[in-house]
Amino acid sequence: MGSGRAEGCGVLHVDMDAFFASVEVRKHPELAGTPVIVGGSGNRGVVTSATYEARRYGVHAAMPTARALRLCPTATVLPGDMALYSEVSRSVMALFRSITPVVEPLSLDEAFLDVSGAGRRLGDAAEIGEYIRARVFDEQGITCSVGVAGTKFVAKLASTRAKPDGMLVVRPAEVMDFLHPLPVGALWGVGPKTEEQLLRLGLRTVGDLAHVPAKTLQRAVGVAAGSHLHELAWGRDPRRVVPNEPEKSTGHEETFGTDVDDPEVIHRELLLLAERTAGRLRAGGWLTRTVSIKVRFADFATITRSRTLDVPTDVGQELYETARALFDALGLERARIRLVGVRAERLVEAGNAPQQLELGAREHGRREAELAADRAARRFGAGAVRPATLLHRAGRPGSSRPTSADSPSRTMRNPGAGPTVGYPKE
Repeated sequence: MGSGRAEGCGVLHVDMDAFFASVEVRKHPELAGTPVIVGGSGNRGVVTSATYEARRYGVHAAMPTARALRLCPTATVLPGDMALYSEVSRSVMALFRSITPVVEPLSLDEAFLDVSGAGRRLGDAAEIGEYIRARVFDEQGITCSVGVAGTKFVAKLASTRAKPDGMLVVRPAEVMDFLHPLPVGALWGVGPKTEEQLLRLGLRTVGDLAHVPAKTLQRAVGVAAGSHLHELAWGRDPRRVVPNEPEKSTGHEETFGTDVDDPEVIHRELLLLAERTAGRLRAGGWLTRTVSIKVRFADFATITRSRTLDVPTDVGQELYETARALFDALGLERARIRLVGVRAERLVEAGNAPQQLELGAREHGRREAELAADRAARRFGAGAVRPATLLHRAGRPGSSRPTSADSPSRTMRNPGAGPTVGYPKE
């Protein structure tokens, strides 16, 4: 095992290192080498990403931000910029597809690649892995880790072992030596409950599990799961890299710091979420056919509602008007709400969608204003331009974010407060 030649390997798993946090450090180079947390602030904020400097203190994704700051008080907390992350992801995936058409994205920051057909042009899988790492760093200013193997399962495990900023090649003859010392929790499909069952049977490593008869495993964890784990323990994974369909939905949601029962506060939050979702659509070159909302109550009961638009859109105001109408139609009347979300579904490429033609319509309207806001945000930073309704969100009930929704909650300041655009009123 190592980074030498990769005989018998045709699958790469490429994973960006601390993706959201790395992109933020690229935007704020003065934070390089310091602990940075991306996520919500306040009592209910949750960490979505953290630099390795923060991880050394025990900070990890899905941890409450308040706890993360107790572990690492010197960390800088940034709220995140999904439109920017989507733009970087799109560039990285385009790089992957320039190497091979067989790319299977798993999320914004990781993908499988089948490079078995690219060897004549670019070298073997290990050389391609190093090429990708260099290109990602040169073009995006962030690092990635690469696992190289003959199967998807082993390639993914290898990229995890290579982190951060490394590459690990596991050739077919090395698979058992690589797999069998790993804990059983490393196997796909082994969650906390299954791991607990396996540990009760005395199965602590993948090697322990591999040497248990398949029928014994099937009796312990079920026929399907037992067969699956037995195959993986011997490095057998027949799944091919399958190019995925383009992303079909995108959205944002927010958990309030305290439960909210004021419709005006909910309306402002829906507007903010709609604006963010629309920005992500425009960054990705998508239009949405269907808008949905998610509402979670104080008792954690959750409902969703959706509406299909006559014409696809990427305009935040149109998303907001639909989301607000869906919310108002619920007739909640002072119900205590914990979370709201806005989602754009049934996405289509912007160049392939019909356009609404209206007699007497203004030549320039909301979409042009929002595109201008996008340009200003790229120049002055996320959140520099926003609807006037959102300028006075400070101190609102249930706020779980700082006054500026797109400025850091601790030591950073927005270095260039750009212009503010007031969108047409409802």
